[in-house]
Amino acid sequence: MSDVWLVVGLGNPGEKYAGHRHNIGYLVVDELARRLGSPFRAHKTGRAEVVEGRVGPTGTDAPRIVLARPRSYMNEVGGPVKALASFYKVAPDRIVAIHDELDIAFGTLRVKLGGGDNGHNGLKSMRSSFGTGDFYRVRAGIGRPPGRQEVADFVLSNYSSTERKELPFQVDSAADAVETLVSEGLEKTQQQFNS
Repeated sequence: MSDVWLVVGLGNPGEKYAGHRHNIGYLVVDELARRLGSPFRAHKTGRAEVVEGRVGPTGTDAPRIVLARPRSYMNEVGGPVKALASFYKVAPDRIVAIHDELDIAFGTLRVKLGGGDNGHNGLKSMRSSFGTGDFYRVRAGIGRPPGRQEVADFVLSNYSSTERKELPFQVDSAADAVETLVSEGLEKTQQQFNS
């Protein structure tokens, strides 16, 4: 297996979904790509867009990462992620999935290794494709839907105007958490970012 980290932003492709709560993963990998100074390009598997680079100062032994935005809908993301993992020879314990999390308040983060899918279709699809859930998760809180709003309607809707003001801070913090995870490990990342 290689020393590459595969960092996957979970979301749905297309302008229609761009501002939805379910697409926080895309926003975070977009920020990481911006920091690397590279645009996403189509991967030869045809099922994802990627950016390759290193996290940390240039000219060092900084960790190699592949940022990925799958070109499939959330419930089918496992196939493209598995294809990328096979291509780059990345084991599940070198994969970081960035996703929205209902059971965490908006604006907060949690980072962990493994766990259930908690009804999240992207995680469910990845677990099904890999046969394990033992990959890292950067969980960006979106909170629970207000009143009696259906969960599906809530995650597939845009952030509120108040949340949109705070969103850049959450995206920035999640990107920092990914960089810390791949360069300094889980324990330090959890101490710094889990709230």
